[in-house]
Amino acid sequence: MQFRPIALFLLSGLFWLASWIVTPVADALTPVKLYDIYYETCPEDIAQGNVSSGDMKPAKCFIVKGKAENTSGKNVVDADVFGRIYDANGNNVMANRGRVGTILEVPPGVSDFEIRISVPANQSTPLTLKQFKASGFAQKVRPFYYDD
Repeated sequence: MQFRPIALFLLSGLFWLASWIVTPVADALTPVKLYDIYYETCPEDIAQGNVSSGDMKPAKCFIVKGKAENTSGKNVVDADVFGRIYDANGNNVMANRGRVGTILEVPPGVSDFEIRISVPANQSTPLTLKQFKASGFAQKVRPFYYDD
């Protein structure tokens, strides 16, 4: 009976050691700097169809564009873009939402990006874009976005 606590201790130590060997490497979030950010009204071919703000009220279509700088030296995928968008009166266009979209792939260096957004039609322009940033991963985390 005396050896049971020692055996349990050794067994738990073995499991702990095995977890270091078997555990895959975690892919941490990689920050991506966004700058030179501006927006344009969607072209007619993109804006056609049902563009709504979620509750089926009329909405306007815009494309947010800018530069993305990836200094990691590796491709960054599934980069979530966060930012604040205000209308001409200073009202938050996407209340309770900091995430405005996703950049599917950001290669190393500087590249262009664009994200389509819908803004309720009753909010006045020009829009003000603030505090934009992005972060993504070294490998796919949302495989349903791809046609592999």
